[in-house]
Amino acid sequence: MDDISGSGGNDNGVHVNGHSACEGGRRKSCWYEEAIENDLRWCFAFNSILHTGASQYHNIELLDTKPYGKALVIDGKLQSTERDEFIYHESLVHPALLHHPNPKSIFIMGGGEGSTAREILRHKNIDKVVMCAIDEEVEDFCKSNLAVNKEAFCDSRIHLVINDTRAELEKRGDYFDVIIGDLADSIEGRPCYQLYTKSFYESTVKPRLSEGGICVTQAGPAGVFSHTEVFSCIYNTLRQVFKYVVPYAAHIPSKADTWGWVMASDSPLTVGAEELDARIERRINGENRYLDGKTFVSASILNKAVRKT
Repeated sequence: MDDISGSGGNDNGVHVNGHSACEGGRRKSCWYEEAIENDLRWCFAFNSILHTGASQYHNIELLDTKPYGKALVIDGKLQSTERDEFIYHESLVHPALLHHPNPKSIFIMGGGEGSTAREILRHKNIDKVVMCAIDEEVEDFCKSNLAVNKEAFCDSRIHLVINDTRAELEKRGDYFDVIIGDLADSIEGRPCYQLYTKSFYESTVKPRLSEGGICVTQAGPAGVFSHTEVFSCIYNTLRQVFKYVVPYAAHIPSKADTWGWVMASDSPLTVGAEELDARIERRINGENRYLDGKTFVSASILNKAVRKT
């Protein structure tokens, strides 16, 4: 949590290190602040810090925010919020599973909070989900504190593996219909950077896909100004490895930006809106809150600035 001085949207308040300051006996809001760029910060009010701690690999915070409900923050970066995480996770999971003719086995790279697994397990035809994350303490924390994902963690089809993603994929002898990347952004010098390279997709991910298999990854911010950070790089990297690559994006309010995903395969990814809706009806338990056929088609039509890059 960074220091915040000044009004933060309230001319009478001074808010420091996430603790309320008072003037004239009136209690002011606490504010969460995150650096988006050197000259750009995003902040919103929160009611309380529900948890703060550190694992071997990460600093973990759970906040009760005013606009977005519970918010999971890892290493000072907002991961997801209770109010709008469904946009991110439905967009990450369902397009790939719906484009595959009959997905049975899924591998999740990362995804420790359990929301990705939750969305996968809504598909009726899934037999096995392997979720591989390096930080067991994050998984344990999310099991205990994110009630919406408790059933997913207890599902007999899910197999939790604590290991480095590359090492786990390289040692396995089985194949997966869909491999999903729910990892931190591809920022050079950070731990996940090597899990977005051409060599990783080519020599580690692709060999573990079954025939007709699909790889999909979250690909960072994809706005007019932010897409050059990692989104366009990930798209162009996957184009060097797979025959068919589809980038798509959606606005996520709590991230204050458009977010991107990239789906790739050596089999065509050409399912239309009507067929996507038909597959949603046949395959998925419950109703999506965000994604349907028209939404995906719209999401995959990028604006001119992003397309050119």
